[in-house]
Amino acid sequence: MHGLGVLCGLAAGVWLGAAEAPTKLVDTGFSPFAISLCMVAGVFTARWTFPTLMKGTGFVFADLSAKRHLIVWAILAGALWAVANTLTVFAIRDVGLAIAFPLWNANSLIGLSWGVLLFGELKGAKTANKVKVTLGGVGIVIAAIMLGFSTLQGGSGASPNALRGLTAAAGASLMWGTMYVPYRKAYLSGMNPLSFVTIFTVGELVSMLLLTWTLDGSGSIMRLLDQRQMIFWLFLGGFVWVIGDLFQQFATKYLGIGRGIPLSNTNQLWGLAWGALVFGELAGADGRHLVLVLGGSLLMIAGALAISTAAACENEARAEDEAVQRERRRYGGFSPETPAPARRRWWDWAIVLAALALFVRLGIEARIPPLAMDWGWITALSVVLAIALGIGAWGLWVKTKFG
Repeated sequence: MHGLGVLCGLAAGVWLGAAEAPTKLVDTGFSPFAISLCMVAGVFTARWTFPTLMKGTGFVFADLSAKRHLIVWAILAGALWAVANTLTVFAIRDVGLAIAFPLWNANSLIGLSWGVLLFGELKGAKTANKVKVTLGGVGIVIAAIMLGFSTLQGGSGASPNALRGLTAAAGASLMWGTMYVPYRKAYLSGMNPLSFVTIFTVGELVSMLLLTWTLDGSGSIMRLLDQRQMIFWLFLGGFVWVIGDLFQQFATKYLGIGRGIPLSNTNQLWGLAWGALVFGELAGADGRHLVLVLGGSLLMIAGALAISTAAACENEARAEDEAVQRERRRYGGFSPETPAPARRRWWDWAIVLAALALFVRLGIEARIPPLAMDWGWITALSVVLAIALGIGAWGLWVKTKFG
């Protein structure tokens, strides 16, 4: 399944790269907490809609019931995601999308470390694979340093709040890198990604409500609600993120954390494209700043690809089987098999229709954000999104029927 995992990882990169574009609304003065909460609401809506549409709630709840020990892990993963996503909005506000995206994508190195330490990934790997992974990790660290330096140097490319933005991006990287631990536990247990992301949303939404209420109050949310025409774009970002994350979940399932996450982190190339081409973030940068940004981005992508292309050998497959058996002993011999598809009920279609109605209602009220944007590049990048979705979904359907 290595080839399918790579395909899912690349598709995830395209969609996850586009998902952060609506958070540029932070540049218009909205609170990062309010923006993140609205985006999470869109994620919550989408994460109940897509699994219901693809498999039905009967399948999802049968899978959850068979592996109840993973529910708390899925909620924890959702909480980590909510914190990380909020930090990314702060980072985008302070250093821009083009810089922040590659910085928080150092999470691939953190995820790789957890995979090796906790799940025995790379155990029994060939020397060539270990070299690829090591060099890829070193490349990611060097790239992060280059990108961080590009924001702290003097000149037209520097950000007045660079240190604060870098700290936020580093925090997001740590949260997202650790979030993959529950992911891996789920897939060693045989849970379907569609089931995992459904309960994942509970942790996201509850955590985001608590964060906003305790740290930001209700004023910023009310201000955003007064300008409801902007909410549609944040919901759209949530929908786009869910599609990308579903591809990322399948990549993690078939490749492991150490390979799947670095591959999906090619999203930074697409984040750079949206930031630089659509929003013109690098328009005023000097030559040295551009070299650091572009060089750091390409080096981090090269590191991620080196890690993800180190295909597992037979010895590694045996080590993964050992990890599966360890999880089964720990949680009382759960069945690793995915339940048979359940036929869809009337409430499945009601969930899908309710989500569609909400999206249409917000879309009717939507207005173009007060941001300078290049519509030619928006069109071109949207076409790439559609192509990636078609190829990725076709590959999953042909080989697994989304199983």
